[in-house]
Amino acid sequence: MKKLVFMACLMAGGTVACAQVATKRSAPRAAAPYAKTIKAADLKKHLYIIAADDMEGRETGKPGQYKAAQYITEQFKRAGLQPGAGNGEWEQPFSLYQDTLVNATITAAGKTFEFGKDFYTGLRDAKNLELQQTGVVFAGYGNVSETFNSYEGIDATDKVVVLAETPRQGAGEQKDKLRAAAAKGARTVFIVSSNMPGITRAGSRLRRTGLYFGDMATTMEFIPNVYFISPDVASAIFGKPYASLAEGLKPDNPVPSATGQITGLTCRKDVVEIKSSNVLGILPGTDKKDEYVFVTAHYDHIGIINGEVYNGADDDGSGTVAVIAMAEAFMKAKKAGKGPRRSIVFMTVSGEEKGLLGSRYYTDHPVYPLANTVADLNIDMIGRIDADHAKDSNYVYIIGDNKLSSELRPVSEAANTLVGLKLDYRYNDPNDPNRFYYRSDHYMFAQHKIPIIFYFNGVHPDYHGPHDTPDKISYPMLEKRARLVFYTTWEVANREGRLKVDRNEK
Repeated sequence: MKKLVFMACLMAGGTVACAQVATKRSAPRAAAPYAKTIKAADLKKHLYIIAADDMEGRETGKPGQYKAAQYITEQFKRAGLQPGAGNGEWEQPFSLYQDTLVNATITAAGKTFEFGKDFYTGLRDAKNLELQQTGVVFAGYGNVSETFNSYEGIDATDKVVVLAETPRQGAGEQKDKLRAAAAKGARTVFIVSSNMPGITRAGSRLRRTGLYFGDMATTMEFIPNVYFISPDVASAIFGKPYASLAEGLKPDNPVPSATGQITGLTCRKDVVEIKSSNVLGILPGTDKKDEYVFVTAHYDHIGIINGEVYNGADDDGSGTVAVIAMAEAFMKAKKAGKGPRRSIVFMTVSGEEKGLLGSRYYTDHPVYPLANTVADLNIDMIGRIDADHAKDSNYVYIIGDNKLSSELRPVSEAANTLVGLKLDYRYNDPNDPNRFYYRSDHYMFAQHKIPIIFYFNGVHPDYHGPHDTPDKISYPMLEKRARLVFYTTWEVANREGRLKVDRNEK
């Protein structure tokens, strides 16, 4: 280290330049007394609370998540942060929605067919629908082009259109066919599916949607509903074996004539609003206070399954308590007169396990201008050891550090000289089949060209399992990894120039 500084001075050519280099190199050293306040014992104390059974797995929109948000808020207040969500608030609230099936049946030829066994529909796209004594027409593959029309000689007005399943059909092609059916006046569309046995195995998951934002567009807005039915349902509708209609069917052949009737179709669902929030605390900067460095983790997990609490100690209780500990350490530096030049926002988000929803909401509704957001350092699982490092646990995976800025990796590696971890970049490979770069909250920032680092310990047998508990955490490693993020944040928040955004890597 000393040799590198000395050579830099010689190359800079002069005493003043040498002093400037020495100042830059020594800046992280000023952070050391505060980094050392991030201690395994404190992290453990917080984690045994965050990942306790009474947090009920912190599922988004459930009481355990609300309780965790309250605890994080209390710790941010105790540390001395200011409310970071705007208007003097700690929490940035948002609403999510979930659809739950109430009832769905199809009746034809005196038989009543069951949802999830004989037919299904995607509940997000489905609208409440009630049909009685409705005519049905068969339109083959439903193709309409300049050279071929599956609806030749078919009147689909106010009828149900049945379409044959197209092998290897893409989503865009299916949408075109549904648009064509809507243009012909169809009430709804049935697509005959050969995959009903596989669908049946999905069980209750078919009867509710995931969480979604109210402004998320549905994919089938051009037709009321589309249902996937078994060949047995089609046979009952047409009064003949469906195989006789599908036999020899080709995309550009005339469609066999077939009409039928359903005596009833019912589809009713309930839509429930679910409240959630991100928790934000801010440490205002000094001369560069209008630029922002984010330190993030998600505090939600997957809740209670079959009566068993999924505590999520590593995923992502470890990241959550690291954010709390770093907030405390930076506030100690602030009180000692060493506050950051840029503002630091400590944000724990919910909805990550439901599809990065909390971080998506924040970046869609930012409290601080995204154009002035310098970086997001995101922590998601830093408390365990994966199988590949069983013999040498002194590591952390670094993902995304060079995707958008050529300057962030050097900052990270310089910070690591004060910690001494092995920085493992294997998951930074754009060909990584796990695609971890796209699977945590930093990615919502990266989509806005904000440089990021994702800190990660890798998966382990308890990942998303009921035994991801606080007693399994390596607290000495959690301490070291949190200190690495602290040192990196310190440098990004205090360096003269904001990180360049000069790369665009996948």
